[in-house]
Amino acid sequence: MRRYLLDLTPLRTSPAYLRFWTSGVFGGIGVQLTAVAIGIQVYEISGSTAAVALVGGLALAPMIVMGVLGGAIVDAFDRRRVLIVASTISFVAPVGIAALAWADVRTLWPYYAFTTLSSTVGALVGAARFAIHPRLVPREQLPAVAALSGLSAGLQSALGPALAGVLVATVGFAWTYSIDVALFLVGFWGIVSLPAILPEGRTESGWPAVVSGFRFLRGAANLRTAIWLQLASFAFGRSYAILPAVGAVLVGGDATVVGLLTASGAVGVILSGLFSGRLVGVRRHGRAVAIGTVAFGAAVSLFGLLLLGFELAGRPVSGSRPDLLALVALCAALVLVGASDNVAGIFRTTMMQSATPDTLRGRLQGINTLVLTAGPRAGDVYAGMLAAGGLLFLPPLLGGALIVAIALLLLRLRPGFRTYDALEPVP
Repeated sequence: MRRYLLDLTPLRTSPAYLRFWTSGVFGGIGVQLTAVAIGIQVYEISGSTAAVALVGGLALAPMIVMGVLGGAIVDAFDRRRVLIVASTISFVAPVGIAALAWADVRTLWPYYAFTTLSSTVGALVGAARFAIHPRLVPREQLPAVAALSGLSAGLQSALGPALAGVLVATVGFAWTYSIDVALFLVGFWGIVSLPAILPEGRTESGWPAVVSGFRFLRGAANLRTAIWLQLASFAFGRSYAILPAVGAVLVGGDATVVGLLTASGAVGVILSGLFSGRLVGVRRHGRAVAIGTVAFGAAVSLFGLLLLGFELAGRPVSGSRPDLLALVALCAALVLVGASDNVAGIFRTTMMQSATPDTLRGRLQGINTLVLTAGPRAGDVYAGMLAAGGLLFLPPLLGGALIVAIALLLLRLRPGFRTYDALEPVP
């Protein structure tokens, strides 16, 4: 049975990675905590969903710019020092937001300023963390590290929003943000305790470094294919934009129903991470990414089919009591969505970390920031626009089919990706 459970070898063999991973979980929970709480507070102040959308919208362009330029910074300097400086700057945001809440400031622009600062510097932090992992463990442990990273992301996505709802309702915004400050300090401890992580050999700096990163990716067919599959999953597999309507029209109940639907994907990520032990021995990572993506698309389509079934059934919806059959079935489908996406992500992350030279890892993650920031927003637009006519089943049903078709097509057209061997990683 142990072979099926999460491989904890990196946590046992590398004390630095253990501290880094543990502190990352606590710090990430704090980030999610504030992200949800700030949305609630902005809506409470303004009464406008457009004002809430600006919390993330204002940070989009700075995040993309920092992601691309920050990757070059990560590759040029001691990554531990870059992470310490970036985290120190980022620490201004939770402290500032907490101070605003304690002072009961009702003006929106200071909240926007601090969240934009946090998101922008967070792109640099993300690039640095991605580039640091392969320097803390041997290459053969990278699949286990990717699985642990997926588990960390699932815990952050599940616990952060849940804690935000409970804390805002019980102790208020000021104490909620103050708890994020404490969690941030735990995350900072794991960074400070790292050893120095200097660049391996000479590296470029400035704009030429950014250009060389794109030049490397242009010649890295396997990594490009993995990124295209990730982008397709984001663009056509995002169901979150329609979940409030699903709760109101098909399931019933209060806002808790939408919270359960949203958290189901994170539950799938956690479960697939806990039972990822057998994935460590898989060598054909390209094929595994494609299979995981196909499974993801199939799960998204299943979610759409369930929505279609409940729409055709015309079951009565109550605002006070949810339809338990619909709720359980839809949550189960979203658990499968999260689990399959995490499996594909484990192999995709391992490929990107093992096939990319150390001198370029920061820049590759910086480029990937474009996908991580633009992809989900494109997916929200796709789902929201397609469901605008009231056909809630259409975005996931059609999107899942498109994801499956794209994955199978790329697997067919990219023989190098299909035969990619983890023991001989070729970008």
